[in-house]
Amino acid sequence: MSDILDKIVATKKIEVASCLQKISLANQRGQAEANNRDALLKPRGFIQAIENKISAGKAGVITEIKKASPSKGILRNNFVPADIAQSYENHGAACLSVLTDMDYFQGCNAYLQEARAACNIPVLRKDFTIDPYQVYEARAIGADAILLIVACLELNQMKELEACAHELGLDVLVEVHNAPELEQALELRTPLLGINNRNLKTFEVTLQTTLSLMSMVPDNKTLVTESGILSHADVELMRNNQINAFLVGEAFMRATDPGTALSELFF
Repeated sequence: MSDILDKIVATKKIEVASCLQKISLANQRGQAEANNRDALLKPRGFIQAIENKISAGKAGVITEIKKASPSKGILRNNFVPADIAQSYENHGAACLSVLTDMDYFQGCNAYLQEARAACNIPVLRKDFTIDPYQVYEARAIGADAILLIVACLELNQMKELEACAHELGLDVLVEVHNAPELEQALELRTPLLGINNRNLKTFEVTLQTTLSLMSMVPDNKTLVTESGILSHADVELMRNNQINAFLVGEAFMRATDPGTALSELFF
């Protein structure tokens, strides 16, 4: 694990312990299950939304709502999650990814709730999930999918978290950066596999990461390329290699209108 990931995971353990003091696991689970019975809050089908776009011959784009990052600081001052969500949906996004980590990304659960309430597309809770409590919390706040980052989890942890997510009807995006991580990710049931082109140790980005690992991904998985998609040439490079699902955040967050930036880059 990289230094920054070590710090984030250590902080996350403290955060989970603190949250447990405020809202019990039983209460989070109860709210999660109540949401599953609510027509407006039940899971929207994150993976299906991506596959529907791809089946229609389009790019399946997961568009990110992210105020800041540890490496770049504040990305967007005019930060209104509901407006950004609507803009993304209106311009063809398959799904949203909303940062909820407060300490390192200046996110919060309310941003996810505001974004989801403003649109009809599925929402990924983008956070550092290390404990089942966070899975119940994700569904309790309305998330349709969670992220599991192989670099900060053991395989048995990932299997436990994935099983918990699937029990609640949540989809899972599992994220890797290298071959050993990819081998572990393939032990999971989820068909959605993300390759992060950003090295979390150095924060350097290269699309070669996806291109070098793609041959290891079986046909029954949907491959998402994450980070570093900045130009039409980048999109074309990936689509020419039969990679049709993308997660893009920073490029859109810096644009005057994120949705317009989405349609200009992909559609």
